[in-house]
Amino acid sequence: MWDLWLQRTKPVVPVIVVNDLDDAVPMAQALVDGGVHLLEVTLRTEHGLEAIRDIRANVPEAIVGVGTVTSTQQFHDALKVGAEFVVTPGFTASLLQCAQEWGGPFLPGVATTSEVMQVREAGFSRMKFFPAAAAGGRDMLRSIGGPLGDVSFCPTGGIGAETYGDYLELNNVFAVGGSWLTPEKLMSARNWQGIKDIADAVRS
Repeated sequence: MWDLWLQRTKPVVPVIVVNDLDDAVPMAQALVDGGVHLLEVTLRTEHGLEAIRDIRANVPEAIVGVGTVTSTQQFHDALKVGAEFVVTPGFTASLLQCAQEWGGPFLPGVATTSEVMQVREAGFSRMKFFPAAAAGGRDMLRSIGGPLGDVSFCPTGGIGAETYGDYLELNNVFAVGGSWLTPEKLMSARNWQGIKDIADAVRS
């Protein structure tokens, strides 16, 4: 599914925090208009689930997933409102089981080689590398790629407009996530053109 989605969007995933539900749809439309279609709406605020529902209903070009999922209840709640993929900052046995039973696109968070091996053993070959910069960044991902060349990552955490391209040059990185695509300053000002401009500037 990831490969199919990436054929129609730029290889970045904005990590979105929605503080005002009214901002969800125009923000998502601005990103899509700029060529960024994979949207990770986090559950860091009370508006996350409703934002997913609203974006799915009003921005059909968007591919809307849920992020910051830390429990199976959140996992199920997100699927009920239409989340198309699920991202977790780490993983537990119950979350892996939940993802296995669902069978949809899932990015479990990993930060070490042992965690990568555990997640791979559970049947997942795509993972979120988090927190990327703090966990070793590009050097760590390059090192993991030696013994574990059959897995690929979406690194997130401490990555910005100046560095995301460096990560995309790695063979085991299929996309890069980050909050730099929807900066709080532009969100609070409702500067949707500014967010579209950021999305436009992302390399394809």
